Amino acid sequence: MPGTKVDHKDVQGGKKWGKLKEEQDIRLSEINEEIITNGDYSEYDDLEDKLNAYKVQFMEYDLDNSDDLGVEDVSRMMEKLGKPKNVIEIRKIIAEVDTNNSGTIGYNEFIQMMLGKKSSVLKLILMFEEKSKQPDKPEGVAPKRTLEEMLNKTNI
Repeated sequence: MPGTKVDHKDVQGGKKWGKLKEEQDIRLSEINEEIITNGDYSEYDDLEDKLNAYKVQFMEYDLDNSDDLGVEDVSRMMEKLGKPKNVIEIRKIIAEVDTNNSGTIGYNEFIQMMLGKKSSVLKLILMFEEKSKQPDKPEGVAPKRTLEEMLNKTNI
């Protein structure tokens, strides 16, 4: 299991937490740049956007800033997604993705899972979560339209 970079006994760790998250953001951004430079997954037109979205998602679930998603991280992820699993199921999910047999999902493995051809339970759940997010509803008063505009299917 990877060592955590967070001191859980430090109750005043807000600044440290923010600094750790900033450092993690920089590390993961460097990995993203390397992936783009190497031409990995070049079949995706919007690769940079996808990588940035996956980085945010990974950082959201990596609660101990270890740069790995362990059993606790994946368990919390599944609970948050409304798909709670027991420890045995979580370990099986991790094993599907864990290519280096570390018992965790590193960022490179996470990207490989999300962009690679191989399907896994975790990938399907995360993709389902992404598609189920409701688009933002417009705010304010609806724009005025004439009856002709409303009847015209192209403007609806």
